[in-house]
Amino acid sequence: MAYTDRYSLQLSTTSDHAAERYRAGIDLLLSLWPGAAETLEEAITADPDFALAHAARARLHAIGAEATEARAKIATAVEIVARNGTERERSHVDVLSLAINGQSAKALASALAHADRWPRDILILSLPLGAFGLLAFSGMADHDQARVDLCERHARHFDTDDWWFLTYRGWAHGENGNLLLGRSLTERALELRRNNVNAAHAVSHVMYEAGAGDEAEAFITGWLPGYDRSGILHGHIAWHAALIALERGDTDRALSIYNEHVAPSASTAVPINVVSDTASFLWRMQAYGHAVPAGLWDEAATYASQYFRQAGFPFADVHMALVAAATGDKIALEQRANALTNLVEAGNLPAGPVVPAICRAALAFAEEDYVGCVTLLEPVASEAVRIGGSGAQREVVEDTLLVALMRSGEAAKAQALLHRRLRRRPSPRDTRWRDQLTSV
Repeated sequence: MAYTDRYSLQLSTTSDHAAERYRAGIDLLLSLWPGAAETLEEAITADPDFALAHAARARLHAIGAEATEARAKIATAVEIVARNGTERERSHVDVLSLAINGQSAKALASALAHADRWPRDILILSLPLGAFGLLAFSGMADHDQARVDLCERHARHFDTDDWWFLTYRGWAHGENGNLLLGRSLTERALELRRNNVNAAHAVSHVMYEAGAGDEAEAFITGWLPGYDRSGILHGHIAWHAALIALERGDTDRALSIYNEHVAPSASTAVPINVVSDTASFLWRMQAYGHAVPAGLWDEAATYASQYFRQAGFPFADVHMALVAAATGDKIALEQRANALTNLVEAGNLPAGPVVPAICRAALAFAEEDYVGCVTLLEPVASEAVRIGGSGAQREVVEDTLLVALMRSGEAAKAQALLHRRLRRRPSPRDTRWRDQLTSV
């Protein structure tokens, strides 16, 4: 009997149970719902020669920052698929192997080519998409538009109510500025599959970007308790609620959420999420003029010191720089910035000079050299998109520039930036800042 996945693509397995467990495991993996690992392991147990089950398990290890396990599993998949796989399956495994072994540029090119031939191979199509996808971390300045273009190019291959495609298509449009469409698509995806972390995350984003803070907080409060704390994005979705509380000036609420869900001692997320969420929350809190309780920065620094020691991963580099700047580790920050500059000069950092500039601007800001911070950051702030992540995550860069403008006496420039931000979305914090500048 020939077996297929949910999109009618052939699966080279001899086991009905393996095929069923694979289909279920892929759905869990691509909705980031707990249970994917166990389900995929059941597929492997049912058919140890099922290459795509090994490949999917490798992908899940990679998402969980389990690099050694991911490389071992994908090596097994490569060996099996060479003797027992279709052309599509061999290409599928090859793309994942490139991504898991750190060949991101080749993986992106191969994933796009694969999607052109087999657009309904959703595990591969998912690789360029998302806040931490291959496009976001490519260093491109137009990766938000590139995600939209990719989704629209292949939209005709998916049913109107395909929960997976609705999730990623909605995310792409929301991050690219089409908030109404993004919200419509992601909310529909969540209606179709409630246990869909990526859809819940995307809904939180589009609400935040639209300035619908109360709605976003109510949504997160209602949805998050049904998602196990061990889930990879549990702390990050709570981080969104903490930012909303911080934006309206409710520091008690913001800190309560942070301490319960986001802090290193509370979160079970992967290191990149823990480092970025803790650093950006505490940095914002301090930049907005609120006191960060004693010990929180030290806890964040202790955790971060275990990871991302080598420069060259721009999203991590920027957040490591925030931690170093806030805790006075000037030597570590300057070493990272210098290493990044060397990578830029050697042509080995696609994101370019914006990365070391942000790092050095963070140090200037922490040392209260606001003029110096503006001098470093103003020329490159529009290029912050190159570091990857989401708009909400990168906003910490613009927040830093805005506060530096206000504190360096550049009221006209600060007002102009606030005007642009408030045209984009309502914000109680930005409104307060605008009123303060107007009354001076």
